[in-house]
Parts: sequence; C-alpha cells; structure tokens
Amino acid sequence: MNRICELFGIKYPIIMGGMSWAGTPKLAAAVSEAGGLGIIGAGPMRKKDLEKAIDEIRNLTDKPFGVNIILVSPYADELVETVIEKRVPVVTFGAGNPTKYIKSLKESGIKVVPVVASDNLARMVERSGADAIIAEGMESGGHIGEITTFVLVNAVSRKVSVPVIAAGGIVDGRGMAAAFALGAEGIQMGTRFIASKEADTHENFKQLILKSGIRDTVVTGASLGHSARVIKTKFAKKVRELEVSSPEEAENILVGSLRKAVLEGNINEGSFMAGQSTGLIEQLKSVKEIIEDIIQEFKETVIKLKEVSF
Repeated sequence: MNRICELFGIKYPIIMGGMSWAGTPKLAAAVSEAGGLGIIGAGPMRKKDLEKAIDEIRNLTDKPFGVNIILVSPYADELVETVIEKRVPVVTFGAGNPTKYIKSLKESGIKVVPVVASDNLARMVERSGADAIIAEGMESGGHIGEITTFVLVNAVSRKVSVPVIAAGGIVDGRGMAAAFALGAEGIQMGTRFIASKEADTHENFKQLILKSGIRDTVVTGASLGHSARVIKTKFAKKVRELEVSSPEEAENILVGSLRKAVLEGNINEGSFMAGQSTGLIEQLKSVKEIIEDIIQEFKETVIKLKEVSF
C-alpha cells in the first residue's frame, strides 16, 4: 500500500496545499471527500478563527483532514495549541523550521508534515520526528525557495527515510508520475484546487489562472527576504519596481494584498499567488473530477513507461 495513504488514512496520495484565505473548510472538505487530504490554511487566523474552521470542516466531512500553520505568523504558538486541543489528525507547516513543535504534536497523536525547500531542512525535521515531508520546489505559488521541484524531490527522497510528498508545478497525472519517479510517494497541489468549482476564491482569481501561461508568473519580494510567486499583473510589476526604488513602500502595499486577491479579486491591489502550472490548467472542474482525472492519467502514464525499452 502507498505509505502516504496508509499514514493519513486516505484513498489517494493527493494533498491540498495550505493556502492562506483560499484554504477554506469548504474546499478542504471537498478534497477529503474526493479521497485526498484536505488542508485548512490557518494563515492569518487566530485561535477562535481556527476553532470555527475546524468545527466547520467536521460538519462537512468525516474524512481525515489537516491544518497548515505558517511559522512566520505571530499566532503560531496559539494555533499549535488549538490543533492539539481540537485533536486535528494532521498538521503541515510552512515558511520556517517547526522542530520545536513536533514533539508535543506527536505526543498528542497528530501527524506532522513540514514543508521544506532544502534537503538539509528535510533531514533536520526527520530527526525531530516528522512523519512525512513535503518537498516544495520554486515552481509553486506563494512563498518559495530557490530549488526546482525536479531537483529538490530527487535530493530529499534520497536523504530521508520518511515518505516524501512532491509539490510545485504539479497539476496532472503526468506530473504525479514524474514526482513518483523521483522518489515521492504523494503530491501536494494548491493552484489546481484554486481553479475548482468548490473553491471560494473570487472569480477574477480563477479566470486569471485559466488565462495565464507557464511564463505568466513572476517572483516578488525576493529582495525583501520573502520571495513569493504570483501571477503577472500591474500590481506585481509595481511591487517589483518598488523593491528597488522604495523597499519600505513595497512592504506596505503588500500588506493585505493576498486577501484582496483571494476574497475580492482586486486586480489593482491584489497579490494573486499561483504557480507556474497555471499554463497547464485549461478549465474549472469539481474537486472530484480533478482528482479522478489525475489518478486516471497517472495510471495511463505508468503503463506507457513500462512499455519503454532500450
């Protein structure tokens, strides 16, 4: 049996990315109901917000789910306390080193899955007790590292013994097969689930994803110390220019820009975080259709690979 499916108690080794504002209980429940692992994006939440979100997803599904905690959040400590109190099955971590939280979470019976952007951090979190590791390449949307998915997954899967989940630029069965060939045992997707019928993201965001090609994203915030991949817009261009001429102003206009993109579809002031895989997404589908299509194409791709001879 696939180790990721066994670890989380799910049908398919497909994990939803922990997306701030976009990772709602509704979308996460849809992913879990379709056989994957839905993830609530705790992002900017406080304790009461997360408690409400956890209660909501439990009213929508009895399947396993998880919560993503961003370690740059000033509320990370209280969010960790909340997932322990609410006995959340799985916690994923992003944007930092979660080692100080791993012991208490595991003692509470919670599966811990950090997102890493380097093989060194992967080994560190494994030594601290991580149950699995998400190796996220720079093709992904949102906050990114500097290594591509192709190289990172290959390196991490060689250096750790826990199962690896590949993330960054994966939206279909062929991408999943490639990830498995590199040593991954599961995949994580964010951008693809934003472009789904169940996503609560603004229609402007969904349409931007459908209209964008593989060259239609840029990285903002690199010189500010927090690189993020976003869809090319006039706002993204303005941020990149201000990073050079007025870094402080660039920081100021970025505050709240993701919320404006996800909830308001604000083209002029929103930061539309999405991966390079936008160019591979052609239409809105239900979460169930997305996952079923991926699994079918994955199986077909594996069969084709078996027919290759030299």
